[in-house]
Amino acid sequence: MKDPVVIIGMGEMAGVFARGFLRLGHPVYPVTRDMSLATAAAELPTPALVLVGVGEADLHPVLDDMPTLWQDRLGLLQNELLPRDWHSHDLLDPTVISVWFEKKKGMDFKVLIPSPVRGPHAKLIADALGAIDIPTEVIDSDEEMAYELVRKNVYILTTNIAGLEAGGTVSELWKAHEALARDVAGDVMTIQAWLTHVDDVDRDKLITGMLEAFNGDPDHGCMGRSAPARLARALELADKAGLDVPVLKRISDAQG
Repeated sequence: MKDPVVIIGMGEMAGVFARGFLRLGHPVYPVTRDMSLATAAAELPTPALVLVGVGEADLHPVLDDMPTLWQDRLGLLQNELLPRDWHSHDLLDPTVISVWFEKKKGMDFKVLIPSPVRGPHAKLIADALGAIDIPTEVIDSDEEMAYELVRKNVYILTTNIAGLEAGGTVSELWKAHEALARDVAGDVMTIQAWLTHVDDVDRDKLITGMLEAFNGDPDHGCMGRSAPARLARALELADKAGLDVPVLKRISDAQG
C-alpha cells in the first residue's frame, strides 16, 4: 500500500486531485472544516503529501493552524496565490501548483492549458493529474514559478474585473473590449508587481501568457460570482500600497 495523501478541504477542485491520487494507488484522507488538524496529524504523521484545497479566504487560517509534522509535506493550489502567502507563515518550500483547469458542480473538469507545478512533491502531483489526463508542467526555478502564479492572477483578476463592465466570454472581451482588458490588466499588474517586489515586471509577457489561456478556452465566461470580491481585494491592496489604479476604481464606482 502506498503512503496516504491528506487533503484539507474537499470542494470540487480537491475532488479532482483526489481522483488522481486514488488512481495512483494512494489512499486519500479528507480533513473537513469540523476536524482538528492536530488530531489528524497525530493519526497520520507522515503522509506522502498534505494538499491544502480550501478557498482563498480560508488559506491563511489553515496555515496558521498547520501542525509542524506536516509543514514539509504541503501542497498549495489556491487562486490568487503568491510566495508572500507561504513566506508569511515561515514555510520555505511548499509544493505549489497554478491550476489551469476548472471544475464546476455537476460537470467534469475542463483543461485550459497545462498547469505549472513546483516543489518537493511536484512529481507526485504531476503523476496524479496525469493519471486522469490533466497535463502539467514541472517548473525548475522559483522565479519561473512566481511568474506562473502572477500570470494566473492577471488572468483571473483581469477577466473577472473587466467582466463586471463588459460581461461575455474571454474571446468576446478581447475582440470587442481589448482596450478595457489591457487597462484592467495594467492596473492588476501594478498591484502584482508590488506584491512580488518586482519593479520591472514583464507586462508584455504577462499579456501574452493571459492570451494563451484565452485561446485555451475561448468560451470561458469572464465574470464569476467572486468578481466583486476580487475587485474589492485588489482595491484594498492598492490603497494599502498607495498605488494608482484608476481603471479599477472607475469600475468599482460604476458598480455602486
